[in-house]
Amino acid sequence: MNRIEIRTISEFDLDGDVQGHLQRLLCECFGGDYPVDRIYFKQKPHLRFLAYIEDTLVGHIACDYRVMNLNGERINVLSLIDVCVSSTMRSKGIGSQLLRKIDEFCHDRDIDYIVLFADDPDLYERNGFQRVRNRCKWLKINDKDQTTYGIGHEVIDELMVKAVGEKGWEEGELDLIGYLG
Repeated sequence: MNRIEIRTISEFDLDGDVQGHLQRLLCECFGGDYPVDRIYFKQKPHLRFLAYIEDTLVGHIACDYRVMNLNGERINVLSLIDVCVSSTMRSKGIGSQLLRKIDEFCHDRDIDYIVLFADDPDLYERNGFQRVRNRCKWLKINDKDQTTYGIGHEVIDELMVKAVGEKGWEEGELDLIGYLG
């Protein structure tokens, strides 16, 4: 397999070509569940990690840098969204390479945890994430017309975290202070 190049790009710096490639990759990976008129699901992310082989986009992770509240304490979180690898390139280590690049990015930054929601935890568990059970509170957004329709409050089994520093994760209440991403 050819060498994988991982590029970090701010949402502000995406050009039309990259947006087109992203749209194709996201629709391929998420099928009919992904909006066809944009390159984000609920909100625009702050930055993206893009995996390329030669000039072909083969993998993606979007990231939001946000504050959340864990049991009354403010925590700084890098939230991972829309993790995907092209169907023809899966099981070749691209997802793990993207996650390692994000780990490097977090080093020496004001980030306490990396957080994500995963239906299939295998890739993330192999890369140091753990499933946690917290009662979560978040802003519910209708992804079709992008309107707010309420506040969610429940345990979400798909929640996974990875500590960046020395803080240990706690069970209890997690207020996402925003959307479920």
